[in-house]
Amino acid sequence: MVINYETNIEKVLKKRADNTPPKFYDLINKELRENTFFTQNKIIYEKLDPKKIFHIKDIKKVCVDYRLRFLDSSFYKGKIPNVALKKIALLQKEHSTSLNSFKIMGPSSVFQLEKKDDPLLFFQISKNYFYLIHKWGTDFSVLRRIFVWPFKNLNTLLFSLFFISLLLTKLVPEGLFSHSMDFKSFWIIHLFILKGLMSIAIFYGFAYGKNFNVNIWNNKFDKF
Repeated sequence: MVINYETNIEKVLKKRADNTPPKFYDLINKELRENTFFTQNKIIYEKLDPKKIFHIKDIKKVCVDYRLRFLDSSFYKGKIPNVALKKIALLQKEHSTSLNSFKIMGPSSVFQLEKKDDPLLFFQISKNYFYLIHKWGTDFSVLRRIFVWPFKNLNTLLFSLFFISLLLTKLVPEGLFSHSMDFKSFWIIHLFILKGLMSIAIFYGFAYGKNFNVNIWNNKFDKF
């Protein structure tokens, strides 16, 4: 049995979209046909692959879970592969139009350096819907979602710090701070460790301008 230690973000996104209620697709059809909110990309909906159409809510959920960005392609520092460019040309030919409003989903690193960490290329087809053109690069580690979970929001960070401080308190040798590790001593030491971890987290956040996943997923700025 072969164990896969990598995570394919395209599959994660499609799985997330597959769980969407059926009525959701009525909304996309209505929005695309009326084309009320977005008029830059003139496309023929019937010629698009429905499995590659994603709502902004699904994109945001995946970005927040895996600490990814969803930004204009102009911020991407790498080179768009020829395969993706050919797919764009084919779409333009099929729809007799010139596409624009491209988006890239990927980690912050692909918008800062020329790295190949699993970026995905989209173009906007309506106000809230995007069409996946191509994915390239290497897949993420299966542990990425676990490692970035504490940074999803303030609640997950506090819970993580509380849990880590509990583990560290359990590792404190008995007699180091008190004669015996009774109930009162345990929670006093735990509070001391928790305050220390929170101070480190606050210092790191302010010193390096870090923010939570929910706040950075569509933000072009590197620091806050």
